[in-house]
Amino acid sequence: MPEHAGPQKIVLPGVKHVVAVASGKGGVGKSTVATNLALALHMLGRRVGLLDADIYGPSIPIMMGIKDVFDPNSTQFPLDRYGLKLMSMGFWVKPETAMIWRGPMVHKYLTLFLTQIPWGELDYLVIDLPPGTGDAQLTLTQTAPLSGAIIVTTPQDVSLIDARKGLEMFRQVHVPVLGIVENMSYFVGGDGKRYEIFRHGGGQKLAQEAGVPFLGDIPIEPKVAECGDHGDPIVHKYPDSTVAQAYVALARTVSQELGKAAPPAELPGLQL
Repeated sequence: MPEHAGPQKIVLPGVKHVVAVASGKGGVGKSTVATNLALALHMLGRRVGLLDADIYGPSIPIMMGIKDVFDPNSTQFPLDRYGLKLMSMGFWVKPETAMIWRGPMVHKYLTLFLTQIPWGELDYLVIDLPPGTGDAQLTLTQTAPLSGAIIVTTPQDVSLIDARKGLEMFRQVHVPVLGIVENMSYFVGGDGKRYEIFRHGGGQKLAQEAGVPFLGDIPIEPKVAECGDHGDPIVHKYPDSTVAQAYVALARTVSQELGKAAPPAELPGLQL
């Protein structure tokens, strides 16, 4: 046994690829990217699950239009919505409930979501990580059989600084970084012109400096927030929109990058 060996990886026998969507800081639209990427992969004919790993502030239930709280003893999880299989702590607790938990409880429930939820046969399980580099991120990166991670940033320098931290975290735990997505990259006005409100190109520059692929940029579109708040993400509600097509292009690129990456090693299962 090598010194400082990490926890054993969970085995998800029916899941081909597990993809973490992460960000170094909040407010960059990471959950929006994770949700719409999952829907875009589904649009390409793939079988997709979406796991909300933000125990303290789950947002997937709102974005996917599921407002009810369910009894875990009598409800069959994962839930199905828009063709995706979904799991979130927000399905078990009310949105106003404060989850005042320390790290071991976060670890316990994330491991439960991975191992005790019957995900079935999936081409992709997309995991929406909370922002930062804390307990939830370490639990997932050390125990889930991650095929790779996607880092979401915005063009501003402060976001890029934090994105570098997230990227370095994945490198330290030996999870391949599939690449960087620049969200809220530009705005197309009514005149058809492209406006770079928050500057542009920071994500591509970071990708070049870090030696990882630049997966693409997602434009600003007011309908994105509107669709998320109303529980019908833009890729599902407006599949022909410019933003939706950007997500489909992102989904294709992610599929290609995963095709290049070696599959995760099958290790003995982790017992709860």
